[in-house]
Amino acid sequence: MKARHLTAIGLVAGAALWIASGHFLPHETPESRAAIQPPVAAPTLFRVAVLESQLVPHQRKLLLSGRTEADKKVTLMARTAGVLTELRVRRGSRVEQGEIIAVLSDEAREAQVTQARALVDQRKIELDAKRRLIELNAVPRLELSSLEAQHKSAVAALGVAEVERDRGVIRAPWAGVVTELTSEVGGAALSFMGKEFGQLVALDPMLAVVEVSERRRHGVKLGQMAEIRLVSGQTAKGKVRFVSPSASQTTRTYRVEIEVPNADFSIPDGITAEVSIPIDAMPATRIPRSALTYSSAGQLGVRIVNAEGVVEFAAITILEDDQSFMWVGGLTDGARLIVQGQDFVREGQKVDAVSVAPQTAQN
Repeated sequence: MKARHLTAIGLVAGAALWIASGHFLPHETPESRAAIQPPVAAPTLFRVAVLESQLVPHQRKLLLSGRTEADKKVTLMARTAGVLTELRVRRGSRVEQGEIIAVLSDEAREAQVTQARALVDQRKIELDAKRRLIELNAVPRLELSSLEAQHKSAVAALGVAEVERDRGVIRAPWAGVVTELTSEVGGAALSFMGKEFGQLVALDPMLAVVEVSERRRHGVKLGQMAEIRLVSGQTAKGKVRFVSPSASQTTRTYRVEIEVPNADFSIPDGITAEVSIPIDAMPATRIPRSALTYSSAGQLGVRIVNAEGVVEFAAITILEDDQSFMWVGGLTDGARLIVQGQDFVREGQKVDAVSVAPQTAQN
């Protein structure tokens, strides 16, 4: 046989032996395949930082914007005729109750008082003399009633004269600050009788006036303490002394007045003020502002990690907004709140939750 025929026969025999080996030799098992192939690595979970929430009673505060307002304002007027002879104050002067502000010319008012007093003395002498004669039965008793009436009339006339004299001296009805003066020494009081002579403002106590909405009015009660922060940075404390029982027709809000001690007159009238009034406490959780996020439906809330390590979304209600933290309602006690990485995960995703301290969550 030729060499090429021998080569062909050898190839055919080799192929037949390879095919037969699949039936007689052991097959490959999954264990052997696993021993040969390298192990598949488990998927890496996204790591998030969580903070365990604490549900505590929180004293809520009602923040309202308003202004300061003087407790009392009065317009000073000249109530009698005369020339302004003395002006003992100037604009900005502080006065005490009863202190003289201005003096008008006498215009014979003192003489009228003297005349009225002399008439009273005369009627008194006549009345006493008549009583002695009546006791001696020298005159009839009927004349006594007439003299008593004349005496009372003279006393009343004296009172009128004294009041008219006192009108020439303008005094402060209470302690305050003179804010306006519209007259000068030498001016005739008759020309502005019944018109504004000046203005006196009482600055102690000072009022912080705010408007509260219909929904929040029930939380404001008389006697409550409140904190006041002025636009100048000054702070003070006061007490709620008035809550209007009727709403404004235009704004549908209720006027609230907080009385603030101001003995040194350091709080001016009409300055912008922010008033913080504490209201009823309720269960709340303090969380970092950065933990807030939105759900796919656009609802404000936070993301938490459940016991199985799966992300869930929890809707919240904001109770109070602070600079770094917020007090919210809607979270259960012990919920694991995601404070870092919450914007990179979604609901239903399994994550690797790492607990952090509250101090770490502030940053």
